[in-house]
Amino acid sequence: MQSCGRSFRKVNYEGKPAVFGRFSYLRPMETKERERIKQNIEKHGCHLIMVMEDDYLPAFVHTIGLFEKYGHPELICFGLKKEVASEILNDAAEMIAEGQSFTPDQSYDDFLKEHPMRFLPADKSYYEFYFGYASRYYGHDDYPVLQMVWPDKASLFPWQAGFVPDLKFKQPLLDRNTDFMFYEERNVMAYTTKQVLEGAPILYVNHDDEDGAWQFHHSNNPDLKDAKAVALESITKLDPSVNKLHFLPYGGKAWRKTPQDRWEF
Repeated sequence: MQSCGRSFRKVNYEGKPAVFGRFSYLRPMETKERERIKQNIEKHGCHLIMVMEDDYLPAFVHTIGLFEKYGHPELICFGLKKEVASEILNDAAEMIAEGQSFTPDQSYDDFLKEHPMRFLPADKSYYEFYFGYASRYYGHDDYPVLQMVWPDKASLFPWQAGFVPDLKFKQPLLDRNTDFMFYEERNVMAYTTKQVLEGAPILYVNHDDEDGAWQFHHSNNPDLKDAKAVALESITKLDPSVNKLHFLPYGGKAWRKTPQDRWEF
């Protein structure tokens, strides 16, 4: 279990709730926004959504419209500079427009110099976090998505032995790990209290902005004498719903009144 630089801290959960952009599926799409996307699809074959990186989360770019216009899965790419990812997705869209289709478990040499790319089918469990705009545009999430995955300089992919460890969380693999979505190793240390470990519901979550430690509590004012350090994976096993907070950036806080309520941020 990792323990370096992580600590149990008291957190203030007061303040006005905010909704992060990755939860954009919660609000309906405005008519003007829909029309703008529609125009881009008609003119260019697809519309691109770009989400910038921060200190914790990788950037990603995804398409809207490939499924509508060509019956091809939408595409998403993580962890590259937005200009590079946009060019790759535009190249793929042009190839799709010319009749090519991309399938999982096959290497393609059309996008990166000297390195192949591969495609993975995205599990729908990830749609609400990464494809909110697409779902709002379509009005549903009944569309397929392929993730474009890039290798390291040795042309090794993230699931292959020897892949560069520092690149592991630059592109989460959307076809797996639905039981543990965090951008962390499963055994990374997290903090909670004995009450949570004894069955009290998790109602308050903090992602510390100083050392990156995750905290999961039943009370907004936990007693330090009740603190417990556990593997982060053990928290997701206690309450799988905390996976919905895997995107919480450093300094982010989330809370809810009961386990049946939506998380507020």
